[in-house]
Amino acid sequence: MNEQKNTLFSEFSMNGLSLKNRVVMAPMTRNFSPNGVPKDYAPTYYAKRAKGGVGLILTEGVEVSHRAASGYPDCPNLQSDDSKKMWEKVVKEVHKNNSSIFCQLWHVGGIRKPGLPPMPEVPGFTPSGYVVPGKKVAHEMTCEEIQELIEVYAQDAKICEELGFDGVEIHGAHGYLIDQFFWDAINTRTDQFGGSLENRARFASSIIQETQQRTSAEFQVGIRISQWKQQDYEAKITSDRDELNLFLNILKNAGADFLHCSNRRFWEGEFSENGLNLAGIAKKTTGLPSISVGSVGVDKDFIKLYAGDHQTKTTDLNKLHQKLNNAEFDLIAVGRALLSDPEWANKVQNGQEKDIIPFDKSFVENYV
Repeated sequence: MNEQKNTLFSEFSMNGLSLKNRVVMAPMTRNFSPNGVPKDYAPTYYAKRAKGGVGLILTEGVEVSHRAASGYPDCPNLQSDDSKKMWEKVVKEVHKNNSSIFCQLWHVGGIRKPGLPPMPEVPGFTPSGYVVPGKKVAHEMTCEEIQELIEVYAQDAKICEELGFDGVEIHGAHGYLIDQFFWDAINTRTDQFGGSLENRARFASSIIQETQQRTSAEFQVGIRISQWKQQDYEAKITSDRDELNLFLNILKNAGADFLHCSNRRFWEGEFSENGLNLAGIAKKTTGLPSISVGSVGVDKDFIKLYAGDHQTKTTDLNKLHQKLNNAEFDLIAVGRALLSDPEWANKVQNGQEKDIIPFDKSFVENYV
């Protein structure tokens, strides 16, 4: 293994949790869990990536136990005994392969469309009724409903710990519910959950605080964030470094154990082309373990995939090695490259990059 790869495949301690390397499986929605129950193949699916060399697995988005959490068909949850049993099997199989696993807790907020099962009469929940600026199309949450959801997140995290997960990642990115609170263009509330950046982050910080109180000190509680939204790729929570530093420290002070910072392309700087990306700023500002992500090992971002450009080519990892060796961030999440090739990490470590199976859309449509 050459010197450049030493950091990527070096051990990392996340607040006492020992990871065998810096490779993270990114959370990816799969839509293979009818009635919220992962299919029998799920333990094998995750175990293949653990056996393939991944140090930390982040599950696909798991809907929190709330009537309006779902926005897409056949996504998993934690509500039934069958679902819990299957997740327990997943955790055991991942641990057998010397990897750790966090459950990503997810609520889609206003992305939910009317008519979705299992409760088609339930609307999308939002801070102010907006999903995009200017048009109210969803339910504006009351303070009582916000408090209810804070409790739901914490209770589901406790269930995750009981099932054996090593931690949870709270999904606060990509224009879903928590991110809808962050975004001032659609959060127009005038109470303690709207207005200032501190108020708009109060929902997320309250979830982190309550979750930490319900779980053990060893259990990791982090949050995924992004500037961009699926509703607007150019949107930002913060427009300058000072404001971003304030936002990141709010999450740190709430008790976040790690920050997973989503960029569409990990090599792009947040405020300048050659500057630190979001994960790099998060690490420098807070000192917390930071996970970067964004088109690792593929030559197109995921947006082009869904626009009809289905083929990708594998790319060299020189930029990734450089950033890790410079300690810009601590861990790197890999998404589509691990869908097409569960052995991606082992092949990179062993100098077999030419043998990596390139990604195409068929790997999204099939559960392998």
